[in-house]
Amino acid sequence: MAGVVEAKLAELGLTLPDVVPPLASYQPAVQSGVYVYTSGQLPMVDGKLAVTGKVGAEVTADEAKELAKTCALNALAAVKSVAGDLDRIARVVKVVGFVASASDFTGQPAVINGASELLGAVLGDKGVHARSAVGVAVLPLDAPVEVEVQVELAGA
Repeated sequence: MAGVVEAKLAELGLTLPDVVPPLASYQPAVQSGVYVYTSGQLPMVDGKLAVTGKVGAEVTADEAKELAKTCALNALAAVKSVAGDLDRIARVVKVVGFVASASDFTGQPAVINGASELLGAVLGDKGVHARSAVGVAVLPLDAPVEVEVQVELAGA
């Protein structure tokens, strides 16, 4: 039976995906004490990037915002893989978003809002977090966006 968080995802028309397999030598998420740290999550859907390129060039800011939402969904899947149940999330502590940006693109915060807004919609007040949104030259596989999440668990 799905918990409250997964029921909220379903209400939003979203399904928790399978955990994206690592592309190199790392784990998708690790737990240390009451915290779960995810590795950077790319906007993978069914094992593939739907879009590649730089935001502000080949990828629009609106497309990238949707991709950041996909990254956050993948991060929740990674959290569940180690926590066992998303209902154990006491709060999202920190989100770090990376945006592969054209040299003149400065809208990184608006792009990473896709991830922040998803976490807020799914987790309510528990989804409110500190955040960084950083522009970078290139990301793995030429992904436009990458997001990592740190959550605190209850009952750890």
